[in-house]
Amino acid sequence: MQVDVVSIQSQVVYGQVGNTIAVPTLQALGLRVAAVPTVVLSNTPHHPSMHGGAIPLDWFEGYLSDLEARGALQRLRAVVMGYLGGPAQAEALARWIQVLVRERPAIQVFIDPVLGDEDVGVYVDPGMVEAYRSHLLPLADGLVPNGFELGLLTGRPVTSIDDVVDAARSLITGRTQWVVATSAAPGTWRKGWMRVVVVTRDQVEIIEHRRLDTTPKGTGDMFNATLAGQRLTGAGVADAARLACDRVLDVLTASHAAGSAEMLVFPDP
Repeated sequence: MQVDVVSIQSQVVYGQVGNTIAVPTLQALGLRVAAVPTVVLSNTPHHPSMHGGAIPLDWFEGYLSDLEARGALQRLRAVVMGYLGGPAQAEALARWIQVLVRERPAIQVFIDPVLGDEDVGVYVDPGMVEAYRSHLLPLADGLVPNGFELGLLTGRPVTSIDDVVDAARSLITGRTQWVVATSAAPGTWRKGWMRVVVVTRDQVEIIEHRRLDTTPKGTGDMFNATLAGQRLTGAGVADAARLACDRVLDVLTASHAAGSAEMLVFPDP
């Protein structure tokens, strides 16, 4: 079995976050996916109870090495990364990706540097900020932070759109070609709308989309997976970001109409 994408992120038994939402999203775009869990949880932490935790490091490294050992990566096109279980995982993952891209430079690496959000602050090991900076960001073709994460990673203000662009451009070095900042500069939003800022070395595009009065977990994971999948089907980064916005809004609208507090995945992208 050959895979197109290795998706490396969290997994839950109940809910739609991490690989639980990313895998069907990528599969709906015709891509074959190997899902590597970083943590396995009963559900996200905002519920009254939660069980599970980070995958042991030797297991995690074994999952990655055994994909290569099975010969499953000969046609690999992309690595999609989301929530990680800690700095040690980040370092192990960086070592694995370094080998991949050295041997096959055409492989694309999409990183959603999951650290936290404006309303809740940092919700990962604080060491993850430096782990991303030192080990993973230099390996990315594209980065998909939210505005809060962009500020953490760069140490720069992200209050205005110009701030967001400047911060994003500071990350566009070496291999990295673009940054898509979601929930960008909330102080600039008009009522009922949000902004995504797409930044490359020489272009900036601002995408304004509706803000729905619903807050299920996993929207960023679906956005990143859709953007990655659309890029692999040939879309430019700004078009891929627009399509990702549309897909997330469609799923949120349908899930809300169905009375579900979690996102419901429907078969057609």
